[in-house]
Amino acid sequence: MAEVIVGVVVFPGSNCDHDTEYSIASFEGVRPVMLWHNDHDLQGAKAIVLPGGFSYGDYLRAGSIARFSPIMQEVIEFARKGFPVLGICNGFQVLLESGLLEGALSRNRDKKFLCCQTNIKALNCSTIFTSEYKKEEVLSMPIAHGEGNYFAPSEVIESLEEHNQIVFKYSDAAGMVTDEANPNGSLNNIAGIINRQGNVLGLMPHPERASEKLLGSLDGRPLFESLYKHIVEA
Repeated sequence: MAEVIVGVVVFPGSNCDHDTEYSIASFEGVRPVMLWHNDHDLQGAKAIVLPGGFSYGDYLRAGSIARFSPIMQEVIEFARKGFPVLGICNGFQVLLESGLLEGALSRNRDKKFLCCQTNIKALNCSTIFTSEYKKEEVLSMPIAHGEGNYFAPSEVIESLEEHNQIVFKYSDAAGMVTDEANPNGSLNNIAGIINRQGNVLGLMPHPERASEKLLGSLDGRPLFESLYKHIVEA
């Protein structure tokens, strides 16, 4: 099998880039490459991951400056050609700022930074990122963010629901989607969405921090497995 390259974008302030690199490198025949924010070369990547962190110090608002970095010009074009792009936490924020996903993220409901384990429910398991999950499977993954409160106009929310673009929702351990299970106030308990084309996914929980038993959960690994199967079979 020929080597497959997956690009991990590194912004000033990224702090989950090497965690993501480690998760990607655990798959045979896949080589992660670190893509600096000032670069224009995606180095032959078959998929791109925007990791978590505090790009550019989260000045103005999370992801707003990163959106204008040189590498994002290439990532946007890459996504528009139909290639896979995954945004985790701050990466989700960057995808929203870039217009690759609809909606926005604001300060958490209680205006506090949240760093804790949370449950999410997998709602759409027919995507290239979620094919290894079971529909309505409840997953345990950590969150670590101050601006994870997803919102969008009502017509956008209705469209996301109608076209099965809401991939993950916050839930309790039994899979009940309740306000009590919603850590940050996101509309409709939204934890992750995908674009209409199905090649751009953003989520606030950290699958790379739930990819080894030592970390307390393996529930994030199937996301990377799903992407791996897609890119090696493409």
